Amino acid sequence: MPERLNMVLDRAPGAASATDVSSGKGKADENFPVGSVLIARSLRPHVHAYYAFARAIDDIADNAVLPSDQKIARLDTMQAVLLGRQESGPDLTRAEIASAVGLRDSLARTGIEPARGTDLIVAFRQDCVKHRYASWAELLDYCRYSANPVGLYLLDLHGEGAATHAPSDALCSALQVLNHLQDCKADLDELGRCYLPESWLAQAGQTVESVRGERLTTGLRQVLDQALDQVDRLNREAARLPGLIADRRMRLEAAVIVGLSHRLARRLRRQDPLARRVKLSRGDVGVSLLATLRHLL
Repeated sequence: MPERLNMVLDRAPGAASATDVSSGKGKADENFPVGSVLIARSLRPHVHAYYAFARAIDDIADNAVLPSDQKIARLDTMQAVLLGRQESGPDLTRAEIASAVGLRDSLARTGIEPARGTDLIVAFRQDCVKHRYASWAELLDYCRYSANPVGLYLLDLHGEGAATHAPSDALCSALQVLNHLQDCKADLDELGRCYLPESWLAQAGQTVESVRGERLTTGLRQVLDQALDQVDRLNREAARLPGLIADRRMRLEAAVIVGLSHRLARRLRRQDPLARRVKLSRGDVGVSLLATLRHLL
């Protein structure tokens, strides 16, 4: 750990006693590779710093014990540390402080705008107080902050141009919605959240409570397929992304992720996420890797 970060942590009164809200999730739990070997070795520490910060603030928002006001206060402190307005806070653990300071230092070295981190905080503050989404448009607006900054960060890190932004946003939004479909039952049971558009549920004769079932009803299957129709539209836009990326390694990384998004969408068409969590297999990753060979040229 850098010496300056050690000094910050040593000056953080109360940090050791702050409530640990870590979920225990790591890079292996994600649907997409995080800082994989496809990313240049010199850039991987920056990707890992970004992921550590994103994981920390996500865990704060997803904590099932802390009251909403305490979560928001904690997120506010994380933002203040990220922006250099303070060095620590008694409501943060040492690990949380380390993630915010680590990303702050990384952004300073790479010249990437802090909004790539603070936009995530906008979404996670929202998660603390907003548990229902009336429409698809509302859900996409949430994805604009909860997922799209991740892709934009990676593109910035590789010096890619604005032409890549729209297909990257489509890919990240698709992945976010797919994650919501995977975890729709757990999100409701554990966090009280439902990301399925309420207007679609009503049209199908369903309610949010329908998501608590052991298996999909016909109406709920209709809602999921409606969401997957929109994901397919996003994935078609996302398919343009690899061809627009100049950096060869990042182009391959994007191609793998696009392939995984398509494969996960197909799995969710065939399987029931209420009966069992639908997830990608190692075979899916292998097939997506092989499919990237055409992007080597």
